[in-house]
Amino acid sequence: MSPQPEITQRDLRNRSKEIMDAVQRGQAFTVTRDGHQIGELIPLRRRRRFVPRSEFAAMSRSAPGISLDAFRADQDATADREPDDPYGR
Repeated sequence: MSPQPEITQRDLRNRSKEIMDAVQRGQAFTVTRDGHQIGELIPLRRRRRFVPRSEFAAMSRSAPGISLDAFRADQDATADREPDDPYGR
């Protein structure tokens, strides 16, 4: 992993749009003041909302098979149970 580029506090102030655009694209920076490292400017991790269709299809191909008979038996076994009475003693 290559070290992230250092930027001075002055660069951050004077080139903020350019630097923030780079951060939005995934670039990280180490911020310095008077030659000393004082912080890091890193992109936030974003949760994906949707999985592309091709990725879903690829994951589905490697998923284990499902026995429909076993699935139905599990459903029937669960549905046939009497619900627990929280007040029964």
